[in-house]
Amino acid sequence: MNLEGLEMIVVLVIIVGFVKVLENMGLLEDNFEDKIEDELEMTTVCHRPEGLEQLEAQTNFTKRELQVLYRGFKNECPSGVVNEETFKQIYAQFFPHGDASMYAHYLFNAFDTAQNGSVKFEDFVMALSILLRGTVHEKLRWTFNLYDINKDGCINKEEMMDIVKAIYDMMGKYTYPVLKEDAPRQHVEVFFQKMDKNKDGVVTLDEFIESCQEDDNIMRSLQLFENVM
Repeated sequence: MNLEGLEMIVVLVIIVGFVKVLENMGLLEDNFEDKIEDELEMTTVCHRPEGLEQLEAQTNFTKRELQVLYRGFKNECPSGVVNEETFKQIYAQFFPHGDASMYAHYLFNAFDTAQNGSVKFEDFVMALSILLRGTVHEKLRWTFNLYDINKDGCINKEEMMDIVKAIYDMMGKYTYPVLKEDAPRQHVEVFFQKMDKNKDGVVTLDEFIESCQEDDNIMRSLQLFENVM
């Protein structure tokens, strides 16, 4: 893997993961518009979440799309919440040659904004709205929050190393047949050379956003799934 492609890869893994979750729920189909109509016909017998109008105002989804997303969410998660183990099971399905558990752990923590060990539909759809239809700034801020494991407002090398190792583990040995033992550390060094503008050993949100916006590959990766729904 090209070291300079690290940032694009980690951003893509996040977005691809969301798309895989949607596919698992059966929401990404060619007849999506027809499916919306089918679901709308069933709204009289389906539970409707409180605050649907509020969610419509807070996200970039229409009421129709929110109804379909909610139906899929409830089908997969009848209890109305997703726990970390469910997240790990989903990612394990789509990365069978690797160990996705640690990456799923970090991603789950990014979803679990209340830090209560569960992700509600509202948490899911708010994050999905950002990553699929948010502004560049919103997408990058969300990604930064994922990397900022201890939530102190900056990314240090240890945190980035943990994320990179989790991505390598998830992709598995078949993706990297000649992977050198120090490859994750090399990736982290490249990341900090590019992102740490003032060379103080940490990357702030402003540094992260500025560096990403200067990288055409990252900007393209953020646009890949804008029209997925």
